[in-house]
Amino acid sequence: MLISEEPAHETYRVIVFGRSGKEILLWRSDAGLHFPHVTIPRWQRVAEHVRVAMKEQWGYEVICLFEMDSPLEGKNTSLYVVTSYWRTSGQCAAPLQWISVNDLAENSFVEPADYLASRSSLDQCGAVGGNGVSGLFGQLSWFQQLCQWVEAVIAKKGLRLNGNFRQLNASPTFSLIRFETNGPAVWFKAVGDPNEREFPITVTVARLFPQYAPEILDTFPEWNGWLMCEAEGTNLDETTDPLPWQAAAAAVANLQIESIHSLQDLADCGAHDLKVSTLRNLVSPFLDVAAGLMKKQSKTPPPVLGEIELGILEERIQEALCLLEDLAIPNSVGHLDPNPANLIVTRRRCVFLDWAEAYVGHAFFTFQYLLEHFRRAGAHSLSQQRLVASYLAPWEQIASRDRVLEAAERAPLLAVFAYAAGPGTWAYPERLDDPKIAGYLRGLVRRMNREARKLSERRSPCLS
Repeated sequence: MLISEEPAHETYRVIVFGRSGKEILLWRSDAGLHFPHVTIPRWQRVAEHVRVAMKEQWGYEVICLFEMDSPLEGKNTSLYVVTSYWRTSGQCAAPLQWISVNDLAENSFVEPADYLASRSSLDQCGAVGGNGVSGLFGQLSWFQQLCQWVEAVIAKKGLRLNGNFRQLNASPTFSLIRFETNGPAVWFKAVGDPNEREFPITVTVARLFPQYAPEILDTFPEWNGWLMCEAEGTNLDETTDPLPWQAAAAAVANLQIESIHSLQDLADCGAHDLKVSTLRNLVSPFLDVAAGLMKKQSKTPPPVLGEIELGILEERIQEALCLLEDLAIPNSVGHLDPNPANLIVTRRRCVFLDWAEAYVGHAFFTFQYLLEHFRRAGAHSLSQQRLVASYLAPWEQIASRDRVLEAAERAPLLAVFAYAAGPGTWAYPERLDDPKIAGYLRGLVRRMNREARKLSERRSPCLS
């Protein structure tokens, strides 16, 4: 029996508008007009790979605005990336020409979908006659404005742009770009819904804890954006050496301890509320939703948890939360997604780059997420034990070793619960209609159940 595999690459048709939006870049065959197209690796950053491919294959540098699905339904629909022309560079795979958007008709294109895509993208990016329904970074002129602002900011440090940059994503409401200068590189990042909180949290963390953040050169509040110096060091996701991981674990703990007296500032910025008192109120309603999702599971395996099992799980989560509260370890800043790609480690410090999923609550949840990444990187058990020790050691300066170990023992169960219940995705019925979200939440509940059983087995007295 042959098993079909998803292709390793995807082909995108690239819609390139001139800076004014009055012209569009196309190539002509005997049959009609075509968009230039590029093939890039699947599951990679589309904007970054499209820009490289357009430069190498077609000789044009572009600014990616947003991705767009085919306006026609069917199995063989095409993928599109809408872009703005930046400059010409190198040789073309085929001669391209600028054509006025006013001269385009439905029969101008070989593929009917391409004409519909051109009209839709015109409307979205605010080109001639368009409504500009897309977000700021989906508009044609934003990059020129950004470059002017960056130039003005870095000039205060005696720096200037050298013309080279990397665009890492293309979205109407998000932007991440690395600019090269005549000195150190700088990064521009901007965020939109649902991660708008990342902007004020990032600025606040940089102000309160500069040792753990890249230097912010300036902010662009209207764009929810900021310009920061590039952090130098070892990117944690690029190494399996346990020493940088241990340094990062200790840095996480020290940052959290330093944050204990600044939690109101972080809460005011929009950090998730994952305090024990808040989580206790979520247990019952969350597991009620989980019970409904379990009933909707269409096939097994994986196992379906029934009402009795979920009832026992609820008791164990509440017991663990009550004990955690009794241990009285102070709340701190935490992170629901301490992705190793966003941790830069040097001999002197650890820099945290992404605060979209910051929370205020029990500190040890964060370490559980970091430990999970370490396990996935293939760390052996001894390295894991040393990582745990590196994280817990700073906490023993403010709480007894027994209390720290008691809290750490319950963290695996409660960290999964906080991750699943805290952000509140489960509270929106329309989201639970998505089979992927429903399946993911069921998986997290099963993980909670496994962790609760492990905890119960460890805590049960031995029978003589």
